[in-house]
Amino acid sequence: MGSEDETAVRVDSWIWSVRLTKTRSLAASACRAGHVKVNGERVKAAHAVRPGDEVRLFHAGRERIVVVSRVVRKRVGAAAAAECLVDKSPPPPPREEMAAMGIRDRGAGRPTKRDRRDLERLRGL
Repeated sequence: MGSEDETAVRVDSWIWSVRLTKTRSLAASACRAGHVKVNGERVKAAHAVRPGDEVRLFHAGRERIVVVSRVVRKRVGAAAAAECLVDKSPPPPPREEMAAMGIRDRGAGRPTKRDRRDLERLRGL
């Protein structure tokens, strides 16, 4: 990279640096799978992000919506990472709600049609 722009950094590197994913390879995989959008467009891992860009990341079963306030190239601590973004994500669902989705015992096999109907009734579908 001959003329390196100090106000831009790769989107996969930034996602990893501000601790939205555990590893940079997970961030790059999310980009390849189309789970990362910058300003509403799906992007590749090498796409540059700048301050003011909106990054949407679907990871770990929920969508994270963040606005870039500062770019960082190296992974930083949690306190410093919080200063690099403005989190506009919807709050995660409560743990009680996720647990009530119908937990089956290990080794119980596939649910029967009756079990499935009972689960749907429980979920309100």
